[in-house]
Amino acid sequence: MRRRREEPGWLHGKPPPRWARLAPPVALVGLVFAQAATPGDIELGYFLAGLPPVAAFAYGAAGTAVFAGIVLLLLGVSSLGVGHAQGADLATVAVVALLSVVIAWVRRRRDAQLVSVRTVAEAAQLAVLPPVPDRVGPVRCAGLYRAAQRGTLVGGDLYDVRVGPYGVRALVGDVQGHGLAAVGTVAALLGAFREAVLDDPELVGVAARLDRRLLADTADTAGPASPAGSADGSGEHPELFATALLLEFPPGLDLVRILSCGHPPALLLRASTVSEVSVEPGPPLGLGLAGPDLAVVADVPLLPGDRLLAHTDGVTEARDAAGEFYPLAARVPALERDPAGLVEAVWQDLVEFTAGGPRDDVALLVLSLPEA
Repeated sequence: MRRRREEPGWLHGKPPPRWARLAPPVALVGLVFAQAATPGDIELGYFLAGLPPVAAFAYGAAGTAVFAGIVLLLLGVSSLGVGHAQGADLATVAVVALLSVVIAWVRRRRDAQLVSVRTVAEAAQLAVLPPVPDRVGPVRCAGLYRAAQRGTLVGGDLYDVRVGPYGVRALVGDVQGHGLAAVGTVAALLGAFREAVLDDPELVGVAARLDRRLLADTADTAGPASPAGSADGSGEHPELFATALLLEFPPGLDLVRILSCGHPPALLLRASTVSEVSVEPGPPLGLGLAGPDLAVVADVPLLPGDRLLAHTDGVTEARDAAGEFYPLAARVPALERDPAGLVEAVWQDLVEFTAGGPRDDVALLVLSLPEA
């Protein structure tokens, strides 16, 4: 799975760019030469007093202290011909220099803490939604995930591919909400799905297990103090629901079984044609309606070279500047020839279409059986 990692920017944990480290010494040398080239009655040396605070954003405490010492030396020693600061003026510059050293020290400590917190957060998020391998059993996989909330790796979309005694099963889903607030629900659904892969012989049973998981989480959210459904006794409680697409590749069969719980249909890529897989959608998960009476499982035969592209509505509901929706099915035929890979090509095209990227979470999953 290719996934964007939002690296911390400058002043947020990432080392400053080279130009930021070069700017203070270049400005220092430039001011010295400018002072030497100007008449004696024009004082430019005092501009040096503003350089230590600038250096504090690019250097550590030691580097800023060295830089501040050079500035004090140039301003305090009049024989150097750069500055003539004395008394209160020189003391003011010294105070500014000292504060700059303190700022540099605090910034370095804060950056180190941010890097540590970010590393732990990324490890936790990747534990919830680990990368999909290139191959799961006989099924080839390619996935891409982009979270809408900047700086996160996991949002409200999810997917997973697992092999079990009943074949290879895949899940693509979209829970209510997005960003970090939805991560708990994503983790619960993924955990239930991984158990269902091993235990439930039918896709209908998998959907029912996921539905029960969301219902249980809704009851936990309502709290024991509100038998009517909410803490204020109003009878209302926050609902947790999700759309999902379940796929199963039975062992030894050239077909895929698909069950839709209110989710956008997958696309079937066959030769140069792209078509939506016709599956009668059932109700979303979390409403207590998933079961054999409402769920419809469709058997879709697969030919050598066929690929299935499952996605979330963050792709098809993305809009351009004119308010038009992204036409995924119409663009895929041209994008699938991209050597970088179909999922990455779709994402790059989506970014260009929306002039910067969609505002919702995006998940793409391509599955195929090896050619005979």
